[in-house]
Amino acid sequence: MSKTDQRGQRVPPARALASRPQWQALQRHAATMRKRHLRDLFAADADRGTHFALEAAGWHFDYAKQRVDAETLKLLLRLAEACALRERIAAMFRGDRINTSEDRAVLHVALRMPRKRRLIVDGVDVVAQVHAVLERMAAFCDRVRAGAWRGHTGVAIRHVVNIGIGGSDLGPVMAHEALRQHCDRSLDLRFVSNVDGSDFVEAVRDLDPARTLFIVCSKTFTTQETLANAHAARRWCLDALGDERAIARHFVAVSTNRGEVEKFGIDPANMFGFWDWVGGRYSMDSAIGLSTMLAIGPARFRELLAGFHAMDEHFRKAPLARNLPVLHGLIGIWNTNFLGIASHAVLPYAQYLKRFPAYLQQLLMESNGKRVTHAGKPVGVDTCPIVWGEPGTNGQHSFYQLIHQGTRAVACDFIGFCESTSALTAQHDLLIANMLAQGEALAFGKTAAQVRAEGVPAALVPHKVFDGNRPSNTMLARRLDPAALGALVALYEHSTLVQGAIWDIDSFDQWGVELGKVLTRRIADELSAAKTPRLTHDSSTNALIRRYRRLRGNS
Repeated sequence: MSKTDQRGQRVPPARALASRPQWQALQRHAATMRKRHLRDLFAADADRGTHFALEAAGWHFDYAKQRVDAETLKLLLRLAEACALRERIAAMFRGDRINTSEDRAVLHVALRMPRKRRLIVDGVDVVAQVHAVLERMAAFCDRVRAGAWRGHTGVAIRHVVNIGIGGSDLGPVMAHEALRQHCDRSLDLRFVSNVDGSDFVEAVRDLDPARTLFIVCSKTFTTQETLANAHAARRWCLDALGDERAIARHFVAVSTNRGEVEKFGIDPANMFGFWDWVGGRYSMDSAIGLSTMLAIGPARFRELLAGFHAMDEHFRKAPLARNLPVLHGLIGIWNTNFLGIASHAVLPYAQYLKRFPAYLQQLLMESNGKRVTHAGKPVGVDTCPIVWGEPGTNGQHSFYQLIHQGTRAVACDFIGFCESTSALTAQHDLLIANMLAQGEALAFGKTAAQVRAEGVPAALVPHKVFDGNRPSNTMLARRLDPAALGALVALYEHSTLVQGAIWDIDSFDQWGVELGKVLTRRIADELSAAKTPRLTHDSSTNALIRRYRRLRGNS
C-alpha cells in the first residue's frame, strides 16, 4: 500500500540508495575520475576558475579545486533529483514535519524571515511569534546596554555570563568571537558550558556579583550540565548578595519550561521562549542568541538575521545547478561516498572565526552522523565525515603536514575575507596569501621532476614531493560582519540538509546522545553513594568506579 505525504501526494516506495541507477552511474564515473589529476582538469579548461565558481548572499564560492568535471556535476544533480531534493527543500520552508522521528517541523528559516512574511503552521503564524520574541529581546537588551536594567543593589550590569551547552553554547560563543569587532566592549561577556566546575569557577573568578547577569539557556530547563552550572551560579550570587530576591535581577532564562524557570527564582517576565521546531544546533538566531544581541545590539542582530535570510532565499529559489548550498552539499557527497574521503577540515583564515570549526562539528556531525534512514533501515553507505579544523595560519604550523603529504586525503574548506578586521592591513594580505597558497599547493603539489630541477639531492627528492590532487573549496566574502556570518552559517545549515536528503536520514534529531545521558545519571549516583553500591556494569566500568571511589575516599 502506498503512502502519502502531508499534502496528500503519493510517496514512492523507498529504494536503497546504492541500488539507484543514478548512484551506480556516479560509481562508474568515479572510477574514471580517480585516475585524473587536478593538474589535468585545469589544463583542459583554461577558465576553470570561472566556470566552477558562483556567488550568493555576499559569498564567492570557488570549487574549481574539487576533483569534479561537468559530467560529475551533471550526475550529482541527477542523483539530487532522484532523491527529491527540491521537494525536501520546499517541505522545510512550508513547515512540514520533516523531522520524522520526533514528528516536528524544522523551521529555523522562520527565525530570520522578515516581519512582513507570513508562515502558517498548525494554524499559527510562526513569523509573528518570532518577531514578538525578537521585540522583547531587543527591549531587554536596550535596557541592559544603556544601564537601565539594574542589579539587586541598584548598580548597572557590566558582566554577562551565558550558561548552556551544545547548541545553547556553541552558537552564541562562536557568534560572540566572530563579531567581537562589532561588540560593546564595555559589556563583558563570558560563557560556561562544561560541567567541570573549573569552567564556572574561572568564568566568574574576577567578576562582581552585583554587576553580573546570568543567561540560563535550556529549552526544557532540565539539561543536566546546564542546571548544575546554573545552580552553582545561583549559590555564587546568593553568597555575595544574601537575598533570594536578587535572583530575579541577576538571572534570565531562555527556555520553554515556565514552571521550572519560576521554581529556580527567575521572573517568567524575563523568560525568552522558542519552539520545538528549533533544533539546538540551529538555534543561534533564536532567543538562544540573547547574549549575541546583548553584545552587538539589536540593530546588528537584525543584520545577522538578514544575512541568514539572504542565503535562505538563494537556497529556496536558485536552480540546483547554481545553488551554493546544494553544490557544497553534493560535492561533500562526492568526496565522502565516491572518492572515499572521510575527513573534512574547515579552515577559516580569520582569527575571529576561531570557534567556527567547533560550531560546525555539532551542526554537521550531530545532524548527519546517522546510520539508519527515515524508515529505520541501514543507510548502506557512509554518511557524515569527521569535521575538524583550526584558524589559519596557526594550522599550517600544526597539522597541514598531514593534509599535504599524509596517506589519507582530507577535503578542505578555506574561508577568507577581503577586508582586514584590524588596522594591520599588510598582515591581512599575508594572511590571505597563505590561504590561497595552501589551496594551490594542495591541488597541484610538486612533482619529482620539479623537485629535481631545483637541485635537491636525490636522497631528499621523495621527501619534498607533494602529490597534490587534494580537494578544497574556497569561500570569500568582502568583510566579516553580521550579515556575512549569518549567510555563512545558513550555507552550512542548508548543505547539511542537502546531504541528509541524499542519504535519506533525519538530519534534525539526535538520539545518539541519549544513551550516555541515561548511563551518566546512574553512574553519578554510584560515584557519590555513601555506602558501597552494588555495581552491575561491565568489568571495566565497575573497576573504574571502584577506583574513583577509593581515591575519593568514598569506599
